[in-house]
Amino acid sequence: MQTRICNLIERRAIRIETIEQKSPDDDEVVIQMGAGGICGSDLHYYNDGGFGSIQVKEPIILGHEVSGTVHTLGSKVKNLTLGDKVALNPSHPCGDCAYCQKHIFQHCLNMRFFGSALRFPHEQGAFRDVMVVKSQQCFPVRATTSLAHAACAEPLAVCLHARSRTPNLKGKRILITGAGPIGALCTALAREAGASEIVVTDLEDLPLEVAKNMGADLTVNISRSSESLSVFSQDKGYFDIAFECSAAQRALDTCLDSVCPQGTVVQVGVTGNLSVPINKLVGKEISMIGTHRFDSEFGDAVKIIDTNEIDVTPIISHTYPLEKAAEAFEIASDRAKAVKVQLSF
Repeated sequence: MQTRICNLIERRAIRIETIEQKSPDDDEVVIQMGAGGICGSDLHYYNDGGFGSIQVKEPIILGHEVSGTVHTLGSKVKNLTLGDKVALNPSHPCGDCAYCQKHIFQHCLNMRFFGSALRFPHEQGAFRDVMVVKSQQCFPVRATTSLAHAACAEPLAVCLHARSRTPNLKGKRILITGAGPIGALCTALAREAGASEIVVTDLEDLPLEVAKNMGADLTVNISRSSESLSVFSQDKGYFDIAFECSAAQRALDTCLDSVCPQGTVVQVGVTGNLSVPINKLVGKEISMIGTHRFDSEFGDAVKIIDTNEIDVTPIISHTYPLEKAAEAFEIASDRAKAVKVQLSF
């Protein structure tokens, strides 16, 4: 079986190539891909060649936010049927290392994750027509759920895990910096959790409009009115919890200025090194928390989307066929024009 792939040859150079796809083992399935979202990490690989210590060192098939339809079953697969629509969990922990034994699988020492340059050789990704995966990575959705929506399970799982790292959000005042797909989904989850007030900041109007649709009470374009945030830093701060989703130094500074004493900053956005003013962290007794990927939250995210508990429609701004992947990556890189850009297969 052959499949087309979206192959990043070098920085800003994508080729659509055709390769042979292996046959499934007994516990594997062949998935006919339906939709795939371009993630911030994909954009880092495309535009910058990586981020921090994670750098692309060989051609890599991009993509990990994907969904599709079961095409072929391995002989021992019992949990799926032909034609099932599924969201694909890109994580495949080993189950044996020290962290897997502690049930913090997202920190697996031998993690295989679609389209990741963390390991070398790189783990190849899911932007392709067909893909062979382990059956346990497939999470069925209803026939009425669109594959475009199902492909949003991965970023929603990231946000669910981020929310799980915080105190209870009910009745809390929340700041979210960065209104991309992750910021928008964090907004929806904060609203669903009963936050009393949600303020979202960004540099562009389009993602802020999406944030409003996802439940923000107030949006602030800091490229035009950064001074309007100063009110939130008065009297040592205003917000109980901040989700920093942009990985920008200015945004992190805003979070630390704007959370109240003994408040919490959750760092969701990923980049290289940022400076943390320890005097603010200590002087206000701020809890600063990291959050990394997800584990069981993936299944929760699929259920939330499948039951339309959260409607992810507003975050999907563009869809391109695989053969126009290069164009899709260019538009996805322009945050003034796009939020979540997806490929169709």
